[in-house]
Amino acid sequence: MDYRQIAKKPQRRRAAMRERMKVGLVSISDRASSGIYEDKGIPALKAWLDKALNSPWEVNERLIADERNLIENTLIELVDREQCDLVLTTGGTGPALRDVTPEATLAVADKEMPGFGEEMRRISLNFVPTAILSRQVAVIRKQSLIINLPGQPKAIQETLEGVRAADGSVTHVGIFAAVPYCIDLIGGPYIETHPEVIKAFRPKSAIRPATDQT
Repeated sequence: MDYRQIAKKPQRRRAAMRERMKVGLVSISDRASSGIYEDKGIPALKAWLDKALNSPWEVNERLIADERNLIENTLIELVDREQCDLVLTTGGTGPALRDVTPEATLAVADKEMPGFGEEMRRISLNFVPTAILSRQVAVIRKQSLIINLPGQPKAIQETLEGVRAADGSVTHVGIFAAVPYCIDLIGGPYIETHPEVIKAFRPKSAIRPATDQT
């Protein structure tokens, strides 16, 4: 099926007060998708979200090859049919010929969110100078936020959570601090995080009384 056709069908309106966030996780790798080695991207993303989120969530997983049309169709499917509020991809963001995740992501976008990509590279530059070769982007499609993340589990955590000093204090805030409020603004559910992992930032006027989902 070509999921570009989904966008042409009437869309069911997302319930304004739906509280369970739907997350799409997409690992993009020729070798992992063909079984040459075990995928580590999706397990790393799930493990981090498990410890970071203090709100109910459910997941849709996809392990696919580095094929631009396949990536585009997968993103469209997760947003248009599965109605994911957040889609996180991992892999395919470097300068190699087969790295086409950013191009596929931009192709399905309604709006680009360049601050996410800029900040991801700044965070990674704390660790490796080759972070300037990364081409991650983030976009809005309909009422969903799509973010390209690095391919390595350690880099995924650093990008989402930020940089910590030896005593555990945060020296560079991770990008996920801005994700819950972005989802608010595009009509998604209200998401809370465990502040010891990542503290979600919202303007005071947008903060609801805290709840304990644990």
